[in-house]
Amino acid sequence: MPAEMGLWRVDGEKLTRVVPTAVSLESQLESYIESDASMLGEALLIIGRQVPTAHGGFIDLLALDETAAVYVIELKRDKTPRETTAQVIDYGSWVATLGRADIQAIFENYQPGIALEEAFAEMFNETLPLEVNSSQVLTIVASSVDPATERIVRFLHEEYALPINVVFFRHFVDGGNSYFARSWLVEPTSQAAPTSASSRRSKTRERWNGTDWYVSFGEYEGGRQWSDGRKYGFVSAGGGEWFSRTLKNLKPGARVFACIPKDGYVGVGTVLGEAERFDELKVEYQGAETLLASLALDGNYRRDGDENDNVAEWAVPVQWSHTVPSGQGFWRTGMFANQNSATRLRQQFTIEQVSTAFGLNEE
Repeated sequence: MPAEMGLWRVDGEKLTRVVPTAVSLESQLESYIESDASMLGEALLIIGRQVPTAHGGFIDLLALDETAAVYVIELKRDKTPRETTAQVIDYGSWVATLGRADIQAIFENYQPGIALEEAFAEMFNETLPLEVNSSQVLTIVASSVDPATERIVRFLHEEYALPINVVFFRHFVDGGNSYFARSWLVEPTSQAAPTSASSRRSKTRERWNGTDWYVSFGEYEGGRQWSDGRKYGFVSAGGGEWFSRTLKNLKPGARVFACIPKDGYVGVGTVLGEAERFDELKVEYQGAETLLASLALDGNYRRDGDENDNVAEWAVPVQWSHTVPSGQGFWRTGMFANQNSATRLRQQFTIEQVSTAFGLNEE
């Protein structure tokens, strides 16, 4: 049994117990949780309320945690113990079939006009992971449960590692003030265990369109400058194999979205050729192929030891569709950013936002 929750008021040297009372309406408790889901012991982003399932039921609340696992939150109503537990498992089995697009649609219906990526970033100060709903956590909210429900939930949690738990609330009223106290049936741990099923990944992870790439154009004083990349048509990286290796994945025809860290997206263009050492790459300038290193550059692309290919600066020629100067980068909360020099850009939110901002959809 969970520990009994008690509350006492201190009156001088005397303690007076405050007797718990029932919440007048379960919808009221639902609203309390919706307003601050940390009541459940975890930072959660509510993404839906009274969400209709494909089987005729309505899930009280759906939420995401910082890993983008989905929490199915069901308030206990007047049902038999087996119905209560079976219902939340049934809801969880349905939620497990939902792809990323389904989760986004649920949120858009719940919060029209707000992108899930933005809400997630505001809540957790993190970019929405590429995989959403790769695991589920089932939570029953109740003031109490009978021995059968407790036995079933413990069995599923402890013997089968099913992430299911009961959160107990007690409501206290004292002197015109209301208080809530909370405890768990099973002491909470990191409940959401990521699934290893590759068949789920295609639904829970945004698909790559095979064309778009994110490129981090890391400007720094005395070194690489975006003004050069913008003027002469290139992106570059170097100073170690880790930096240049991913840049070499860019192939002719790929579309790159160039981003300056802490500034924003500054350019979108098409890759014209394979990556080469900066001091060997030729670009078309004023109608002629010209050695990039021989042009008038604002930045410095040489470094000690760069006779070694792993240390050298590498560059990829790009024909820009649209660029903006450094310091005028485009950024919205929730957009994709990554520490790799180049990586596949899967996040449709970023592609759409940058395309709109740069007028690419009008071309």
